[in-house]
Amino acid sequence: MLFALLCEDRVDAGTLRADTRAAHLEHLKALGPVLRFAGPFLGDDGKPTGSLLVVEAESPEAARAIADADPYAKAGLFGSVTVRRWNWTVNNPDNA
Repeated sequence: MLFALLCEDRVDAGTLRADTRAAHLEHLKALGPVLRFAGPFLGDDGKPTGSLLVVEAESPEAARAIADADPYAKAGLFGSVTVRRWNWTVNNPDNA
């Protein structure tokens, strides 16, 4: 099953995103095929305000565990994380 992880940065996060970005990217790469895609949300100024990750997991709890293991989450960057089951119906490369 696919799950979307909707992660919103804390408004008072300061430099946490920049400070932990290398570890975050390493973590994402280590997920291998579990991670289907990921990227930051951007504010009107073009700066990151959160993250969107789509992961493959057996349950919402397993998806939440993936979110909780992210260095951004461990550093306290996110003010909220929403886990939602997601169905990739359009332009899914697995269905090509």
